[in-house]
Amino acid sequence: MQQFWEFAGNFWWLVFPLMGVLGMVGNAWERGARMRHKRRLEVMHAKAELKAAQAAARGKAVPAASLPPITAPTATGASAQGGAGSRETQVTQLERLFATHDAVTARWLEYELDVAKIIAFPAMSDGRQPLTAAFLRAKRIADGLRPASAKARLSKEQLAEYRNAVADFEVAFDVAERDARRLRDSTFTEDERKRLDTAKKLLTVAIDEAATPAERQLAYRRVREELDGLISISDEAIEVLENKVMLELGPVATTTTTVTDAAAPPRTETPTPRAPEPEPEPGAIPAPKRPGTTPPPAATWPVPSRSSGDSPGRVTHPKPHR
Repeated sequence: MQQFWEFAGNFWWLVFPLMGVLGMVGNAWERGARMRHKRRLEVMHAKAELKAAQAAARGKAVPAASLPPITAPTATGASAQGGAGSRETQVTQLERLFATHDAVTARWLEYELDVAKIIAFPAMSDGRQPLTAAFLRAKRIADGLRPASAKARLSKEQLAEYRNAVADFEVAFDVAERDARRLRDSTFTEDERKRLDTAKKLLTVAIDEAATPAERQLAYRRVREELDGLISISDEAIEVLENKVMLELGPVATTTTTVTDAAAPPRTETPTPRAPEPEPEPGAIPAPKRPGTTPPPAATWPVPSRSSGDSPGRVTHPKPHR
């Protein structure tokens, strides 16, 4: 004990750096606790939404599900007491369920077919994310329970089961979308985020109609190279992107031909009659005749020999007949 007090008396100044180190450790622990608490609240919020959707499927109105409450007459389409009015109400219920089902599917396809959204929110197309995987499972269940048409005759249990599936499908998509917008590209490394930013810039050039076709094709290839190994893009999304990249051919310019004198039918020129020459007076010396303008007939030139024995350019004259 005496040695401890001697050490404390000699090295009392070590208290100040130790207090700083302990303060840093405490701050790091507090930040970690806050982060864990925040994540716990998000999970609790997601579970509460799922429970609310399940409660809405049992007959309680919930604004998030935006679905009409189920009543007894609507679910008894096959019963004897239902009649035509009951079947019509069930048709209305199914039509509303189909509308909600199709609306959520259309919202999901925006993330699946738009490459810009895939780059901005990669978690929506990543099945390794827990919330995205839960949404995909809910979608598969809802698609499997969907009737062939709104006029299908379902029992009360079948209609309730499909309604629960649609409600879970909608809530799961909302939760996954909110989480994907929160995460964005935080799950990637610094180098991968730089590649994603480069792909975003190149994508704007690839779909810019003001750019030349060569620039668009080059930007498209660069986008594919930057995203290779980072994000998995479906074939449908690639096809949609290629359709945006391809330039539409403009209307072919038609050349209008104007009728000119050259295209007009040839004119027939009437020869101008020549004035008769005056007769010479008796005793006058006749004037010399002017040379005519008509060229003389072409003379018969010697024909080159075509025999193989003659040298090139040799001329043979025809022999006279005796």
